[in-house]
Amino acid sequence: MFFRTAFAAILAVAGTAALALDDPQTPLQDPMESGMWDYHQKGLLGDPADIRFDDRVVVRGPVSAEDSLNVPLLVDATAIPEVKRIVVSADYGPIPHILTYYPQQAQAKLALRFKIDQATAIRASVETKSGQWFVGSAYIDAAGGGCTAPAHAYASDDWEEKLGEVHGRLWAAAGRARLVVDHPMDTGLADGIPVFIIEDLALQAEDGTALARLELREPVNEDPAFTFYFAEGALPASVKVVGRDNNGNKIRGLLSEGELN
Repeated sequence: MFFRTAFAAILAVAGTAALALDDPQTPLQDPMESGMWDYHQKGLLGDPADIRFDDRVVVRGPVSAEDSLNVPLLVDATAIPEVKRIVVSADYGPIPHILTYYPQQAQAKLALRFKIDQATAIRASVETKSGQWFVGSAYIDAAGGGCTAPAHAYASDDWEEKLGEVHGRLWAAAGRARLVVDHPMDTGLADGIPVFIIEDLALQAEDGTALARLELREPVNEDPAFTFYFAEGALPASVKVVGRDNNGNKIRGLLSEGELN
């Protein structure tokens, strides 16, 4: 009788383990099999106790980057409830941290462009308000060099006059906001050119209510471009863009329905 009971218990444990392996929320081995993930996990996320790879965090980019200075990326974590922030990173980037997104009143979804220096796994690490982390991944092949090239802006004599200008458009009914900011976004890795980047960028309602916020790092592309997504009816008819760069220059703009400026 004892042996039957013990054997049944073993089968039950084995069955539970098998189900866990099929559960996309169960902590599993890195699907990208990257040699740098464990290191960056601690540096970027603080080595949280509750972290797992999850297919509900969608990371979409090109299979191969045609332009290493402007790689399009879509991060969609709308299937994860109560998202607090999203950390986007590149395992084999010379500067792995690309940006951190705080959706606030927006959806947990963001389109962006970034610079890539070599083939690498790209991660979107999503923290919930309860402190759990869910990680999505994609692999992008690249010839490289995006982070070490000087900005194209310096070929123009009037780049300083355009610095910080905001161009964009709202599709309020569709819940979508698109913006571009004129800025060289220097990584500091090109010879003789120091780091010069936008550090903070936010969307606000005209009364100052916070809608969404970004903390940007060096790998974000020159003249950074973003698309924000909102639930139907959640986007005001006009939106303020506020921010600053690491030299203290302020960024101010207004988005409304209509064509990009």
